[in-house]
Amino acid sequence: MLLIDVVRVSEAVTRTSARLGKVGHLAELLGRVGPGEAEIAISYLSGELPQRQVGVGWRTLEEIPQPKLAATATLTDVDQLLSRIKAVSGPGSQAARKALVTELFAGLTSQEQRFMRRLLHGELRQGALDGVMIEAVAMASGAPSADVRRALTLRGWLPAVGAAALSGGVPALHAFRLEVGRAVAPMLAGSAPNVGAALEKAGAPAALEWKLDGVRVQAHRSGSDVRVFTRTLDDITAQVPELVEAVLAMPSDDLVLDGEVIALRPDGRPHPFQVTASRVSSKINVAALREQTPLSVFFFDALRADGADLLDLPYARRQEALAHAVPPELLTPRLVTGEVAEAEKFFIDVVKAGHEGLVVKSLASPYAAGRRGAGWIKVKPRHTLDLVVLAAEWGHGRREGKLSNLHLGARDPEGGFVMLGKTFKGLTDQLLAWQTERFLELADGPTDEWTVRLRPELVVEIAFDGVQRSPRYPGGMALRFARVLRYRPDKRVEDADTVETVRSLML
Repeated sequence: MLLIDVVRVSEAVTRTSARLGKVGHLAELLGRVGPGEAEIAISYLSGELPQRQVGVGWRTLEEIPQPKLAATATLTDVDQLLSRIKAVSGPGSQAARKALVTELFAGLTSQEQRFMRRLLHGELRQGALDGVMIEAVAMASGAPSADVRRALTLRGWLPAVGAAALSGGVPALHAFRLEVGRAVAPMLAGSAPNVGAALEKAGAPAALEWKLDGVRVQAHRSGSDVRVFTRTLDDITAQVPELVEAVLAMPSDDLVLDGEVIALRPDGRPHPFQVTASRVSSKINVAALREQTPLSVFFFDALRADGADLLDLPYARRQEALAHAVPPELLTPRLVTGEVAEAEKFFIDVVKAGHEGLVVKSLASPYAAGRRGAGWIKVKPRHTLDLVVLAAEWGHGRREGKLSNLHLGARDPEGGFVMLGKTFKGLTDQLLAWQTERFLELADGPTDEWTVRLRPELVVEIAFDGVQRSPRYPGGMALRFARVLRYRPDKRVEDADTVETVRSLML
């Protein structure tokens, strides 16, 4: 199959607002892919690479060759080139990677180049989320969507599940089992504005667990072999020796546990998320880093214990198995209650201790891997800042033709503004239309294909989860999970929050 076939379907999905229409476009293409192409096609249409990350950033794509006039690149050709790019390492790797990227883009039409740019940057948002793709796989393969979802629960990666369904139908889906050593897509939490609303969604009484600001981990043990995966299913076993040792010390030698690793200060308060993330991601001098920044691990769920699969059991039963398998000091603190006042006090205490908030969990919910629902509901305090819009980027997908991705700046009392990051979250269609018109009026200075720089005249209220250290921006910090609440025409730029205010929020 040619890459252009996937690109055209991606564009058709982008233009289609109805869910059933999106499913139809995807299913039609999946019905035509070859056996060795299904995983690639499903990955691309889901907005990800089979290789996950290949080390290609914005700078590498600043200068690309002129596009071809005719589309000839196949899915397998492109996939093999991306694998070669990912494999580049050692001295001279930057030049070698650049040469391979040039080779890749030289074989693409302008339409394919645009698609590949967005795919490499993680910006291919055409509405083919997991739920839509699951239905498309089911339609193309003739398998019930429930069987596709169940297989996804056990395999953890939709492209592999989709390829199995397309080649082997229901029997191939039923062949998936929970395997110790193979990561499972983690269960995800919905959200609620407060503890009371979360209790109402989950059903009282419910379990309230600390939401730690660490790195989600899934630990697998078979005998003396332990493997650890992140929520994105990457293997980080070698980077977290503390966790491996903790699991090996447990009495059961057949386990799959869900939890969090976090770097704590001597007083028990958490380091900023950036510290934990940096420690977990580093593959060099792990022993020295362990001495400098030790990790603590807390488990909150058991998918398998003592050789028994627990996915379909209610939360309360899984907690019994977890408490039997894991030492108390390694369990995530929790409270079971149906009283809103008691729950709110617990929430306040958790936030005061420096943690993110709570996850409220239904006592009856099974482990719905890879899905959000009413079974788990997260509650976090909301921080807000009034910031200035410094620039905006042209959008993709439903935002194509609209200026959407905002460059956010805090006021520097000594003059000017300090950029803290970007966001397009929280923008409604109405806001997108309004701000595109307004931004073009405020355009100031040279623009490029992606970005329009603005006169700093608009103040926007931004909600965010925290401030983290970041070398990416001049101020050395960035907002976590920033999203637009509203514009503030009642505020002048001089009323915007200062860099000092933002820095005071950084742990």
